[in-house]
Amino acid sequence: MRSFAPLRCSTVRAFPFSFFRARRQGNTRPHLGSSCRHSQALAKPLWDLDDDSVTQISATTVSQGAIVKVQVRDQSGQLDVTQSTIPKSFNGNLVQVSRAIIYNTIDGPKNLGTISVFYPALGLFSGLKHEEVVFMSIFIFAVLAVFSAALIGNRIFIIRPLMRLTAAVEATRQLGSRHHVNWQSNDEMGRLARGFNEMQSKLESEECELKLAHRRAVDIYDLTPAMLFSLDEDDRITAVSDYWLVATGYDRPRVIGCRFADLVTSDTREAFLKRKNDLDGGAAVDVTVKFICADGSLMDVLILESTAATAGHDRLSLSVMTDVTELKASEARNHQQAIRDHLTGLLNRQGFETVLDAKILEVDAAGQELACLFVDLDRFKWINDNLGHAEGDRALREFVDRLKRHLAPSDQAARLGGDEFAILLPAKDAARRASAMAEQIASIFIEPFGPDLHLSASVGIAIYPRHASNAAELLQKSDMAMYAKKRDGKNGAQLFDTSMMDHTRARAEIENYIEAGLAEDWFDAYLQPIVSLNGRGVAGFEALMRLNHPQKGLMAPAQIINVAEETAKIVRVGNVIMEKAIAHLAAISRLPGMQDSYLAINFSPLQFEAALPARLAALLGRHGIRPQRIVVEITEAVLMHNNPQIRTIVAEMRRFGCRIALDDFGTGYSSLSYLNRFPVDIIKIDQSFTQSINDANDDVRDKSRTLVESITTLSHKMGCIVIAEGIEREDECQTLHKMGLDFGQGYLFHRPQQAAALIERLSATEQRIARAS
Repeated sequence: MRSFAPLRCSTVRAFPFSFFRARRQGNTRPHLGSSCRHSQALAKPLWDLDDDSVTQISATTVSQGAIVKVQVRDQSGQLDVTQSTIPKSFNGNLVQVSRAIIYNTIDGPKNLGTISVFYPALGLFSGLKHEEVVFMSIFIFAVLAVFSAALIGNRIFIIRPLMRLTAAVEATRQLGSRHHVNWQSNDEMGRLARGFNEMQSKLESEECELKLAHRRAVDIYDLTPAMLFSLDEDDRITAVSDYWLVATGYDRPRVIGCRFADLVTSDTREAFLKRKNDLDGGAAVDVTVKFICADGSLMDVLILESTAATAGHDRLSLSVMTDVTELKASEARNHQQAIRDHLTGLLNRQGFETVLDAKILEVDAAGQELACLFVDLDRFKWINDNLGHAEGDRALREFVDRLKRHLAPSDQAARLGGDEFAILLPAKDAARRASAMAEQIASIFIEPFGPDLHLSASVGIAIYPRHASNAAELLQKSDMAMYAKKRDGKNGAQLFDTSMMDHTRARAEIENYIEAGLAEDWFDAYLQPIVSLNGRGVAGFEALMRLNHPQKGLMAPAQIINVAEETAKIVRVGNVIMEKAIAHLAAISRLPGMQDSYLAINFSPLQFEAALPARLAALLGRHGIRPQRIVVEITEAVLMHNNPQIRTIVAEMRRFGCRIALDDFGTGYSSLSYLNRFPVDIIKIDQSFTQSINDANDDVRDKSRTLVESITTLSHKMGCIVIAEGIEREDECQTLHKMGLDFGQGYLFHRPQQAAALIERLSATEQRIARAS
């Protein structure tokens, strides 16, 4: 037993670390493989009952691993060996593990006994030595100290500032104010706190700016002197300005949420709703509607709306509403003034054309006809020229007042201009209705319009759709019918006839000829000599207008002059004739005895422009002709205008040296008064008197001679030369010479002819006279 003592000691020393290693390796019990091997080694000694060998093997077993006790017993109980290394201070529990000792004989395995090993029950520190336990305790304490320090530091330096940061965020969220974190340190939490506080300060500043901007926007919205309002996607009112409330009389709670379309009249509501079709993010549209105010009154308003889409695709709008009631009323007045005649209150030409189109649509729908009466007052120009425009305006108003008494509610009357009127009469039988109206118009003029102021009217009638298929054609054909009545003697009514179209076409053809003649130089000044009735010598020439068409030849001058005066082209034609006539006179003046012959030029009233005297003077200067050789022939029609400008021009031409001749004397009105008022040098007696002085009817002959002698006597006493026109027979010439007339012109002496032919004829006459002498 002494020889095994060292083994026990070494076994005890090795036990704690081997066990600790086992614990660290995760084992729950000591390694017992050696006990299995020793049980096999014990089989032979135990079979032989070798006590020493058994003791030796048991001692070897105890000395290995964590086994602290070994007990070997045989089956018979003769052998019982126990080895133990348990220290005295050990007071723990032991765990026993037993194995059978088997010996393999020739007859097979034999169970000889058992080997039992004991090891301490495994605890947390049971495998550690004291030093190791102390080291581990220090290590665990250090770990706990570090963990506690970290926990406390985390609480102090992380959790607390995070809690304050959380509290500040929560306070900001709940209270809406910008709270700051009261934390100051130089670590990451301090930088986080400073960054958060700076962010809060910046947000607070921006919020203040936003609030100020919002306050300003609200103030601008409310205080702007304009009716501002906003609508949502469904056109419901979301905001209105104070000025809007004042102007409309509504209270804000009453209108917020209302549909704006409910506040406009039904007749303009559709126009307001249709404006959405023109809205296009940001684009402004305008619409004019009638707005219903709180007191029920209506207000014409112009709405200018601008829209924008938000992120949610909701439509935002800002609209300004302007009161345009006065403007609309003014527009209505202007419209009435634009389509109404300010003197008579009737429709003017523009308004009449609009109504005419509408009337045609009405009669088409009703299956009726429409008569258009074109009315032109006869001799109205004479009233303006002699009695003044004020008297003419009074006569027009009086005519309209009388006319209105005969108009039905469905009729329309208009003043087209000057003394021209038009009347529209819808009826089943428009021709019969128009004829009756024409008789009523004629009855209007039975009563004078003033002291000795008698008027009449020429009326042209056209029927839609008999004579015309549209408005313009209807008015045109009624105008044609009126002019046809004018040509036939005025004072009456004329229904349109297709033959009038021929006259119109002929007139248009003549107008084209005039324009082409001016462009292609078809006009020429023919000259007709004026001779002395005492000796038959040529004293002067009258310039007569002729148009020589390349295909048609010479055209009737009367038609050319009438159309030229109607189209105001007479001024251009007259200037051409004047230039050519003066050039012809210059050529004739080179003939012997023609140096003092004069030239008589007829002037239309339209030719008396301010530039006429200067133009005449320039022509005379160019050809070296004295002004005294020019006679300006004017008719009583010119004098009847009583135009101050004409009188001034005539007086200026006479001061320049030209002489004045009164043409066609005796055919107009108040001829003797003209002799007194105008500086007339020559009187030309109309050919109607010349041709009647030898009439077969004694009464006509005597009256004509009396008139001619009276005119001649009065003219001579006033210092005027007397010329007879239209002398075609020798007896007429002899009679006129006996009556004392000075000069004459007519086919008896010379026909109007071109200057070249006349010069040739005069030259031949001069040569005959020279040979005869």
